[in-house]
Amino acid sequence: MSDLLALADRVAAGDIKCLSIKQPYPHHIFYDGKDVENRDWPTKGRGWFIVHAGVSKSEIEKDDEAQMAMPRGGVVGMARIVDCVREMESEWFYGKFGFVLRDAFPLPLIPCRGALSFFALEPDMNQLVAAAIREHARMAA
Repeated sequence: MSDLLALADRVAAGDIKCLSIKQPYPHHIFYDGKDVENRDWPTKGRGWFIVHAGVSKSEIEKDDEAQMAMPRGGVVGMARIVDCVREMESEWFYGKFGFVLRDAFPLPLIPCRGALSFFALEPDMNQLVAAAIREHARMAA
């Protein structure tokens, strides 16, 4: 729990960047063991990032009510990048580059705008995300 509280403090201070990922991929990261985020570009960054679910519904099956109901348009969780690879033994890897993920956990939707690449949240949003992480830590204890 102390690790999560320290993470919440880092988020509150604005030290953690955000990455927008289209649904249903955030859902797969949190609930289905998706262990890599595929991108056309590499990253040297390692460590925690805030997962933002974009508003686009272009990647989902329109007649799949569960996918249509997935949270969008805001922060939905946290994950940690431990490596960036060009190949990987994972059913989820298909990209030019893969950000290898660990320790992902969902948070309740916190609505906010996304952006391309890694981006900083506004200070008030950082405070809301930090509060959600603290609540997650409290519930996990």
